[in-house]
Amino acid sequence: MENDKENTFTISTNSFENNGEIPSRYTCEGDNINPELIPGILPEDAKSLVLIVDDPDAPRGTFTHWIIWNIEPGSIINEDTIPGVQGLNDFKTKEYAGPCPPSGTHRYFFRIYALDTMLDLESGSTRPILEQAMQDHIIAEAELMGTYSRE
Repeated sequence: MENDKENTFTISTNSFENNGEIPSRYTCEGDNINPELIPGILPEDAKSLVLIVDDPDAPRGTFTHWIIWNIEPGSIINEDTIPGVQGLNDFKTKEYAGPCPPSGTHRYFFRIYALDTMLDLESGSTRPILEQAMQDHIIAEAELMGTYSRE
């Protein structure tokens, strides 16, 4: 049986604490840019990274704010950058769309997946297409969560 530690790594940011409040700079009320994300030590066989940012507390179910793939392993995802190929979010745009809850405090998950391959997907592909392509290629994953409520 595989050790779970081998299948996880860390993700951090200098922008906010894990489980902490996301600064408005990264939301629809601010500059609406992605925060810096710093992946920890990855498995040696990682060929690419996938990032999915979503809100499971949205009124109609999980809402996808950003999907991006073929990110170079070992690279920091800098603030306000496009580090790979972007897919279609639930706003129907190919870009980062920051937290923008209609009411209350919502949780926002930044999940990075290490894959053993590069993905051959067209820019603008949807999350279900991305998730299908990722199947059987995820070798490790990490998660960072922040919260946000509108003013």
